[in-house]
Amino acid sequence: MDASHTLCLVLESSTASAKAMLYDLTSGDYRVQIEPYPAMGNNGAQDPDVVLDALCRVGRMICEDEKDIAFIALSSTWHSTMLCDRDMHPATPVYQWSYTGAADICRALRKDDAFVDRYYRRTGCMVNAAYPYFKLLHLKDRGVDPATHIVSDQGSYNFHRLTGQFATTECVASGTGLLDITLKQFDPELMDDLHITLDNLGQLVPYDNSFPLNRTGADLLDLPSGIPVLPANADGGLTQIGSGALRDGVMTLSVGTSGAMRLTTPSPLLSPRHDTWCYLAPKGWLSGAATSGACNCVDWFRNSLSATPSSYRDLENGVHDRENTPVFLPFLSGERCPGWDDERSGGFTGLKPWHTYQDMYMGVQEGVLFNLFQCYGSIVELNGEPETVMLSGGILKSALWTQMCANIFGRPLVSCHIEQSSMLGAAMICSEQAGILSGLEAYRPSTGTVITPDTGTSRLYETKFARYLEAYQRSSGEIAR
Repeated sequence: MDASHTLCLVLESSTASAKAMLYDLTSGDYRVQIEPYPAMGNNGAQDPDVVLDALCRVGRMICEDEKDIAFIALSSTWHSTMLCDRDMHPATPVYQWSYTGAADICRALRKDDAFVDRYYRRTGCMVNAAYPYFKLLHLKDRGVDPATHIVSDQGSYNFHRLTGQFATTECVASGTGLLDITLKQFDPELMDDLHITLDNLGQLVPYDNSFPLNRTGADLLDLPSGIPVLPANADGGLTQIGSGALRDGVMTLSVGTSGAMRLTTPSPLLSPRHDTWCYLAPKGWLSGAATSGACNCVDWFRNSLSATPSSYRDLENGVHDRENTPVFLPFLSGERCPGWDDERSGGFTGLKPWHTYQDMYMGVQEGVLFNLFQCYGSIVELNGEPETVMLSGGILKSALWTQMCANIFGRPLVSCHIEQSSMLGAAMICSEQAGILSGLEAYRPSTGTVITPDTGTSRLYETKFARYLEAYQRSSGEIAR
């Protein structure tokens, strides 16, 4: 890249890997560096310093020949939480969204319909172990008192280490289950439940605040101090920007490690059935749904049956639409939307001796999409039918699965081959800060092809979806108890 151009560095601590993007705000050229985290167990708990070290390492690598950086922007996931001592040294691991230690607490609280409704209407979050509020209740029950610690998350911890400032964006805070999404303030009653005050929490800041890179951060990244650093926004909110989906009627549908669909709204929208979530985005609010199982279920299947082929092409050899595939419930890590049942069980049902691994593989693909299609119905009921649905994520590596998605949803989908849309969203905030982009809504990335549904399969998938719903109703962990 030409050093005379305006460069920004985006650093993203995702669930499974550290990512860095060097983006030229003048030309739009960029390059990306990704490093998976070392194995830290599979229970959703990670070492925050291991994550930070990996993040700074990819940042140094991508900036090795480029030191003239105008902005640094951070991205992280929603729903992580950790406790630090008063000097901001980690006192616990960082617990990611997939950590379900609070499942017992949530199961008990869900029996109180009045609490569930009140909590949902204030926070936009459901009573579910994914949310930090319940993780903190769980830690409190285990004798780890949040009141004697600083309550942080991975993104805010990264920002503190780079700037010396403990600040949390409204976007990230809205995924904690502690924020009143209408008032954009931490909820006093929920803080009282944890015996914490604002002194235990980061300063709430808008999406575009910045603080200078301090000496410690400069050493970690091998960059000059003083560069403006924008605090972490959540990758889901940034994806709306990077996908050009801030305008009305545009839904993003991501089928990556997990699944998510989101619509930007000018005010909070809440479902009477509590089956969607509502968080703050960098601009406006998001009405959305998220599922725990997507490409991670394909990975599970591939790794569990080691004798099967490993590539999408090999796995799909001989696979075609058929009636007798087994039903797969993608709740290997419990359920988020639409039922929010931490203990809902996953796996195959209706498996017969004549089923081949191709049948099982197709069942996994269908089950992931049926769960998302459930969520789609809830989103449409609340928001109306979107004009455009932009499909992204690992699903696009499989032509068969991509076409299956259009067939099940029964509508055209626009492929979005921008693989790092969340980091591009963060780069657009830098572009707005630099005065190059007039506003985040003005960003219009190029789109891919339109995937048209095959109407001949509609009856087949209606039958299969009905079988899925029947198995879904039988699978509730709470019913089983």
